[in-house]
Amino acid sequence: MASTCTYQFDTAVYKGAVTFPTQLFINGEFVDPVNKGTIDLINPATCKAIARVSVGDREDIEVAAQAARTAFKEHWGLKVSGEARSKLLHKLADLVDANTDQIAALEALNVGKTFHAAKAMDLPITGSLLRYYAGWADKIQGKSIQTTPDKIGFTRHEPIGVVGAIVPWNFPLSTLIMKLAPALACGNTIVAKPSEFTPLSALYLCTLIREAGFPPGVVNIVPGYGDTAGQAVSESMIIDKVAFTGSTLTGRKIMEAAARSNLKKISLELGGKSPSIIFDDSDVDQAVKWAINGIFMNQGELCVAGSRIYVQEGIYDDFLQKFTESAQCLSVGDPFSPGTFQGPQISERQFERVMDYIKSGQAEGATLRLGGKRHGTEGYFIQPTIFTECTPSMKIVQEEIFGPVAAIMKFSAEEGSLIFNVPVSNSFHGVKEVIEQANNTTYGLACSVYTKDIDRAMRVASNIEAGTAWVSVNFTNWPDLGLPLGGFKQSGIGRDLGEDALENYTNVKAVHINIGIKI
Repeated sequence: MASTCTYQFDTAVYKGAVTFPTQLFINGEFVDPVNKGTIDLINPATCKAIARVSVGDREDIEVAAQAARTAFKEHWGLKVSGEARSKLLHKLADLVDANTDQIAALEALNVGKTFHAAKAMDLPITGSLLRYYAGWADKIQGKSIQTTPDKIGFTRHEPIGVVGAIVPWNFPLSTLIMKLAPALACGNTIVAKPSEFTPLSALYLCTLIREAGFPPGVVNIVPGYGDTAGQAVSESMIIDKVAFTGSTLTGRKIMEAAARSNLKKISLELGGKSPSIIFDDSDVDQAVKWAINGIFMNQGELCVAGSRIYVQEGIYDDFLQKFTESAQCLSVGDPFSPGTFQGPQISERQFERVMDYIKSGQAEGATLRLGGKRHGTEGYFIQPTIFTECTPSMKIVQEEIFGPVAAIMKFSAEEGSLIFNVPVSNSFHGVKEVIEQANNTTYGLACSVYTKDIDRAMRVASNIEAGTAWVSVNFTNWPDLGLPLGGFKQSGIGRDLGEDALENYTNVKAVHINIGIKI
């Protein structure tokens, strides 16, 4: 198979040829898989083939892991200063910035997100993440701890070793960097497995990693299937830690495999079913704009998507009308068209999954207010979809859909309880009950609260079981790189972003020095 592929773009927003590798990246070289596996990548906007690329399996993961182990022992880890690691991360950030248009085009082509979104959000986040953790690389510190006059005690935060990163298809590059940047800053080496659906931006990144001057084996990229390459990462006895973003179901499998093998350290950023709670005193127009972005951005393929929208009865009708009108105006179509807001779902399987949830909502008695059908005749496009008259037990309220489907519910924050299309108990009154319903899910990734009353905002945000709480804002204004991202309950373990993420990639060693104790 050819070692590279060139794709010619001739669109309204980007014109030019982009050449990307098609092989695995192991030990600083592009190589064929041991078993010569390949996959044909599909453009989700047209259902046509983009390119054929290599996919690795267990043997390739082990080769990559051994290369990473050798690099860690011989020319990375504690053998390289934090300052040197910082310079390499800064250099990589500069190269990402210099190649923004090319990478954004690959993301739009391979993922189905709009070129504008990739260029305006995904790529700036990628560069910023690299620079943020480059700043931390020479500041990984322990502390001195008072013991006795005859003894000195201090801690060292040392790199774990070889990190395995398994990343999803919805934000393939920025999520990869969310793992790679702090891992490298702390002195670890890495074996990353991009999704088999969306490896192009990661493969392109490999050319920049080599150009930046990272030593061979420090970064290894092996696209592959989850049940082969992903399972191998989780089970490898050479890999010391796994960082994963994806579904809760897969997270459980990784956790089990990590325990069965070498009890490797794990961090899991998993699914979500995030509530947005909108009170009467909110600026309705602003709340509508935030909520629209919160569920329909990136085709609804977002772990933090605000898919459950609770609106207080005083503004419910006004909000619903404006929300519906805004959703009707969203442009769905070609990711390379200047006015497009929503592209296709990633694959036929995901398209069918979302459509099944829409059918479920109708079958369980929710009112389909808008959408619910395929958009167009080509590609995996779904109309922005709105359900009302939803009850707490419905699948569309309880389960992560990962598509452009919103469930809108009315509540009273005064004497009564939440108002659904069936009688409900008055056991919980006012704000207490909307919090109860917001927490009525196995997930706990994020939430949004919209109100001008800061006391109410703090009270509600504090009582919702979620790792992130936004007040009068949501993730579409993210990321604040200094703030952690992660979930409660079945939404994960550990944190990405911020200083907290460094804990995922270091081991703490206590050092005791005797300066006077005799026996």
